[in-house]
Amino acid sequence: MSIMEKINPKEWTTVCPVQVRWGDMDSFQHVNNTIYFKYFETVRIKYFEEIKWMEMMGGTGIGPILAHTSCQFILPLTYPDDLYVGIRATKMGNSSIIHEYAVYSEKIGLAAKGDGVVVCYDFNKNEKTPFPEKLRSRIKELEVMEL
Repeated sequence: MSIMEKINPKEWTTVCPVQVRWGDMDSFQHVNNTIYFKYFETVRIKYFEEIKWMEMMGGTGIGPILAHTSCQFILPLTYPDDLYVGIRATKMGNSSIIHEYAVYSEKIGLAAKGDGVVVCYDFNKNEKTPFPEKLRSRIKELEVMEL
């Protein structure tokens, strides 16, 4: 059974397949710590596309900005490997949302966990702004957890 078949779709709002690239590894022969944040970014952008935030940004200037992110490295990843990166929201405030991430490996299972805070930002005014109601509704419809 593949790791994708083991991931519970009721636990993760969005899941992205990602392949470990040879260049992701460093001189210690494992995936460099900075690359995990790229994996988080990949699933985060897919999540934003699913709620059509990127489309909305073009017309309103209101978009996401990453305020914080962290990663707990559980087991080292190596090339070659197939990964599945999951994202879900755990809390939504007036102008920010907290995400959890998980990186699952076909070879070793859960390899890393993380979190991130994304702020709704008005790029025209250079300040945070409340989520537009349409976007807030899309997030709540998409999410697997109650917000």
